[in-house]
Amino acid sequence: MRILVTGGAGYIGGTVAHVLMEHGHDVIVLDNLCHARRSMVPTGAEFVEGDIADRALLKNLFARGIDGVMHFAALIEAGESMKKPEIYFRNNTASTLALLESMLEAGVKRFVFSSTAAVYGEPESVPIREDAPLRPTNAYGESKLLVEQMLSWFHRIHGFRYASLRYFNVAGALPGRGEDHEPESHLIPLILDVALGRRGNIKIFGNDYPTPDGTCIRDYIHVHDLARAHLLALDALGGRERLIYNLGNGSGFSVRQVIEAARSMTGRAISVEELPRRAGDPAVLIASSEKIGTELGWKPQHSSLEEIIGSAWEWHQQRYA
Repeated sequence: MRILVTGGAGYIGGTVAHVLMEHGHDVIVLDNLCHARRSMVPTGAEFVEGDIADRALLKNLFARGIDGVMHFAALIEAGESMKKPEIYFRNNTASTLALLESMLEAGVKRFVFSSTAAVYGEPESVPIREDAPLRPTNAYGESKLLVEQMLSWFHRIHGFRYASLRYFNVAGALPGRGEDHEPESHLIPLILDVALGRRGNIKIFGNDYPTPDGTCIRDYIHVHDLARAHLLALDALGGRERLIYNLGNGSGFSVRQVIEAARSMTGRAISVEELPRRAGDPAVLIASSEKIGTELGWKPQHSSLEEIIGSAWEWHQQRYA
């Protein structure tokens, strides 16, 4: 199939584009490079620099015969979304509407959406299942939930086929391909920056959460496992119309546990600075991925925190060598 990958110059989008090509798909990457790098586009993929809100550009792309869209283009910083919610609704919600309208006009109806566990907000119970209440606690999660609601209506009215994949914390690396955000906001690469001496310390935001060590607990998934799930969802849309899945390991680790694991894997001292909580951070987010396992046969292959951090550490050292 010929697949348009929006945000395909980013960490997750670029990895998925790479795996798509490994499986014989023809890939076109669309990215405005606002928080991405041209070097992350996999070799052999066609790259188009542009924005998903550019209707004329999209019309030209879809006229070339696109079989499906994998949509990763979005702003992703929950903390920033609580300071500038307007840019999240413009970039994540309104721009996605332009993309969906262009798909409808072109008759392209197979769509895999990069959603987020942030749509759940503060969960009533863990592990979180897909039928849990959707009550985001930050504007980032709300911007993604609005897209999910649009997709539901597009499916109901237009027969639009889509998969919404709700991620938890994605980490790890493939050989020569890893996390490289600018600016960086994710815990594991920030910790590894400290291990390399590129930062003075790692900041812990909040030590008084209702968790065993007082720090937030998150579910970490290796980026290659995530990419495999996307391909399974894309294939499943050939026979199914609407898929909603969590993607995670099913077990959680606190911020302190991640720091300790990084100290062990790197052999480096990692200084910590403890700060107050950030607005909108739930205490615990752990996924139940039972549904995608039962329906599509997906199961994480790289589930240990040590393996995830180890692969990220190898990449992190190479990128600054």
